[in-house]
Amino acid sequence: MVDSPKSGLETLIKEGKLYPQEALLAIKKSNKSLFIGIPKEINLHEKRVPLTPNGVKLIIENGHEVWIESGAGNASKFTDNEYSEAGAKITYSHNEPFEADIILKVEPPTLEEINLIKQGKTLISALQVGNLTKAYFEKLNARRITAVGYELIEDKVGGMPVVRAMSEIAGSTVMLIAAEYLSNAHGGKGIILGGITGVTPTRVVILGAGTVGEIAARTALGLGVDIQVFDNHLYKLRRIKHALGQQVSTSTFEPTTIKNSIKQADVVIGALRVEKGRIQYMVSEDIIAQMKPGSVIIDVSIDQGGCFESSQLTTHQKPVFTKYGIIHYCVPNIASRVSRTASNALSNIFTPILMEISESGNLDEMIFCHKWFMKGVYTYKGTLSNAMIGKKVGLNYRDLNLLLAARF
Repeated sequence: MVDSPKSGLETLIKEGKLYPQEALLAIKKSNKSLFIGIPKEINLHEKRVPLTPNGVKLIIENGHEVWIESGAGNASKFTDNEYSEAGAKITYSHNEPFEADIILKVEPPTLEEINLIKQGKTLISALQVGNLTKAYFEKLNARRITAVGYELIEDKVGGMPVVRAMSEIAGSTVMLIAAEYLSNAHGGKGIILGGITGVTPTRVVILGAGTVGEIAARTALGLGVDIQVFDNHLYKLRRIKHALGQQVSTSTFEPTTIKNSIKQADVVIGALRVEKGRIQYMVSEDIIAQMKPGSVIIDVSIDQGGCFESSQLTTHQKPVFTKYGIIHYCVPNIASRVSRTASNALSNIFTPILMEISESGNLDEMIFCHKWFMKGVYTYKGTLSNAMIGKKVGLNYRDLNLLLAARF
């Protein structure tokens, strides 16, 4: 028999079998178990807790371990029993949660608490660099602690989720505070925050067109308040007008304009963000002294130095003082005033971050594979890694991006 000629297609198929065949290599995800410790906050002004019972339950159901100090959630109305039912171990010593691999706090630890953290472990907490000293960072480095400031962490689109969440809370809360201290009940002017038919509306000046300023303005507009927003960044002023969808009076920090506005204001809210380590604007005491008696100042930026020359740090227990006849509210931790809401917001942010650390395999992989998380790291295994802090406190620092390049 004579073989029939093979088609060109058959020939190509047979030849193709001789070539090396490519195949997708399965990538194995690592799910390393995490050991997380949550100590009770010792700062009397701090009432938040970083994880709620629901957040703890989700983390434990994914194979991780959580130790939480007894009473850590009490101020936010989360009981030990709720955490225990979620699967957490309740500890009755302040030292025990510091035995964990990852210490999760709201406030920065004290120098004494840093001594409780084991060598080479991880700290996730607020940074609050304005309140910290050179000795603080030297202590972290001496113990080779990798420290992450949660307010520096970015999300995957470049935003700052913790800053945004706490700023939204502060922006909503400041208007409630303003209404409280304008009333006769607290020695205010005895006026309503807003306006009614036939009565001139309350005048509010907001310094800063960031998230706090935007949310405060949105809340005030709903009450019929006459608002002016000041900021030196025109793009922020445009953004806030667009976001509010209304014609809000805006201005840059032109001295004569801002002086006249503050003198006529019933409420002035200072909500400026730190830029290059300092507040970029301060209202002098001369201007404060010319305000209408009984007016209210709320300095949201007090923990970063304050917006007003007359500002002095106050507490939730004693939140106000009067100077030049003006009521000053200068509590640095406004979000803690509504601690349960703030704790839920923090837990919604920290829970997925912790889960992603587990999926990455370890903290190093999380840092070097996710630049949005890397930006929160300020000390890394004995080395300061934040340029701003290094310049502020006079310590040498190393850019983590250089270590990242060395890995490749």
